[in-house]
Amino acid sequence: MKTGTIVLLIVLAVVIIALVVMYFLGKKAQKKQEEQQQLMEANKQTVSMLIIDKKRMKLKDAGLPQIVVEETPKLMRGTKLPIVKAKVGPQIVSLISDDKIFDSIPVKKEVKAVVSGIYILDVKGLHGKIEKEPEKKPGFFQRLSATIQEKGGAKPLK
Repeated sequence: MKTGTIVLLIVLAVVIIALVVMYFLGKKAQKKQEEQQQLMEANKQTVSMLIIDKKRMKLKDAGLPQIVVEETPKLMRGTKLPIVKAKVGPQIVSLISDDKIFDSIPVKKEVKAVVSGIYILDVKGLHGKIEKEPEKKPGFFQRLSATIQEKGGAKPLK
């Protein structure tokens, strides 16, 4: 056999092994996430709060308790999370919001929130409905890519 085919077979074997390892690590992470979701569902409670501010910021800049920052994996400390500052009773606290509901949280309004620890799972309006923020207009490149996809993609050169 030629050395090119041997190298190709070795690379192919390494890729297959990597895919198998990623599959099992993914299954393990999915089980862990399901367990955490069940734990959050068991500990959730409804709280009335006044939303002061919301923004995406790094975990270390969010003003969360020090133990939360210490318990977070080092890779996650640099990522931006949806943080909500709210007045719950007499206290002003920083909470982490679920990504799915972050855009629907109104600022400077009183809401009933379903909270599990420092994590906001759901938000309902206390006085009437919650208005969703208007969607931002798509940028130039988003419009360009949408136009290309409508027309069936890029055409090959002849």
